[in-house]
Formats: sequence, structure tokens, C-alpha cells
Amino acid sequence: MHLEPANTAVVVVDMQNGFCHPEGSLYAPGSESVIEPIATLVDRAREADTQVIFTRDVHPPEQFEDTHYYDEFEQWGEHVLEGSWEAEIVDGLSVEDDDYVLEKHTYDAFYNTELEGWLNARGIHDLVICGTLANVCVLHTGGSAGLRDFRPIMVEDCIGSIEDDHKEYALEHADWLFGEVVESEDLEFEGE
Repeated sequence: MHLEPANTAVVVVDMQNGFCHPEGSLYAPGSESVIEPIATLVDRAREADTQVIFTRDVHPPEQFEDTHYYDEFEQWGEHVLEGSWEAEIVDGLSVEDDDYVLEKHTYDAFYNTELEGWLNARGIHDLVICGTLANVCVLHTGGSAGLRDFRPIMVEDCIGSIEDDHKEYALEHADWLFGEVVESEDLEFEGE
């Protein structure tokens, strides 16, 4: 799959200590196992002058106190609290000055964020999506991208999960409904 760097961004979803480090409250070995492949993908993208975006799932402690129904703390317990070590990008993935770091407060990186406008202002329409968790934030971000007429390209070997069948379901769903699923070796950034 050939990608034009000027119109493409690699979106690294929620590769944070809380999910990817063994001491994180929502640690999943499947999330830790994709750190290295994601680092390689990000390096390739940077070499080709392709934009890199890191999303960080961040929750103020009081975020869900007055919600009617949506409560991630009820579902998962407190996690990636604002200002905490858990909310930081995991070691092994470096954030550079040219990268865009987006804080989000739900599963969807587009919901109540500036991501859509930021991408449109730069003429970016192809999104190479990787990160964690396959069936949660990766799936919701990819689906939301597709609904907004971006091209979601889900990178199978760079997506973490709690269970293998969660990942299998999420990627089959994405491929069928709103995006494409590829292996990182099948991506080619122009100028690479």
C-alpha cells in the first residue's frame, strides 16, 4: 500500500504506561508486545516526513462524577488519571517536537477534541492507525475517522489487545465496515 506523506498521519493510540507497562493498572501483555513494532513504524514514517500523532487517554479524577450513563471508572476502575505516571507515553516510544500529542477523555480520539480540524487544516486524509486496545480506543477512533471521511488503515501487527479474539473481532469489524487492515510491512511511505 503506497502512502503519500503529505496526506498521511500515523496515529498511535494510547500507548501509555497505564496500559503498556507491567505496573500499569490496566496493563495488557498484548499492549506491551506492540511497542517495538510501533516504534519501527513511527521511525519509518518520520524518515519519510509523515506526520506522527500520539493520543493520550487522560481522565481528571472528577470526570465521571456527574455523568448520566458514561462512566469509564465504573467499567475499568480509575486509570490514566490526569498528571499521573500512568497517563504518560510508555518508554520505547519517543515523542518528538514535530509530533502532535492529543489528549482525549473518551474511547474516541475525535470526540470533543480538535483532531478533525487539525487534520483537515493540514490536508491529511489517510490515517495509519495503531496502538491499544484493539476493540476499545483503536476501534472507536478508527470508526469515527471513517464516519468523518478519513481513510482508516488499521495496522494489524501494531495493535494491542487483552485477548487475541478481541483483536480479531475488532479488525474484522473495521475491515468490513469502515476501513482497511494491513501488516506494517505492506505499507510504503513515499520517500522511504
